[in-house]
Amino acid sequence: MPRITKEDKARNRQNIVEAAGRMFRSQGIDAVGIAELMKEVGLTHGGFYNHFASKDALAVEVCGASFAASLGGLAHAIEDGAGEAGTPLERVVAGYLSPAHRDAGDGGCPSASLVVDAGRHSEAVQRAYADGVEGYLTGFTAEFQREAEESGQELAPEKARQRAIRLLSELVGAVVISRAVRNVEPELSDEILQAGRSHGLD
Repeated sequence: MPRITKEDKARNRQNIVEAAGRMFRSQGIDAVGIAELMKEVGLTHGGFYNHFASKDALAVEVCGASFAASLGGLAHAIEDGAGEAGTPLERVVAGYLSPAHRDAGDGGCPSASLVVDAGRHSEAVQRAYADGVEGYLTGFTAEFQREAEESGQELAPEKARQRAIRLLSELVGAVVISRAVRNVEPELSDEILQAGRSHGLD
């Protein structure tokens, strides 16, 4: 039997994290079994423990990796600056509260898709989630202050952070509720997203 190289092991670990990220965000952490996950990546059930001490350890890594990818998208939107589609934050709100994000097969941004799971799992998972939330708040706060400065207004850091907290809370809440009703009340689901897009930065 051929030996597994370090590169193969690293690739297998990455495949597990990526598959778990999709499955945890779309189905919930508790709904995904290790056997099901390892089958998804073409590996044996027992092989899981060559990479992670527990499912909880995997959940911590998935949460961190998922937020890192999502925050990378936020940073990219901010770096692009204003454009035809509006300010960076307007584009973020429009994308977050879009039907495509609501209907994302992989659950989309972890701030909404893992919000309930984080509260039900270990402190380590909650810490990874909290770090991701803090990343969003830091980015939003900085952008609110930049926009204020650009328009010649003064915005105290604590006020900018309060606006950031409100914005993230409204984004996550709107997506979670719109997902909860989309199958039985699709028009209500769309209405929730539309209201959020219209008033998200008010």
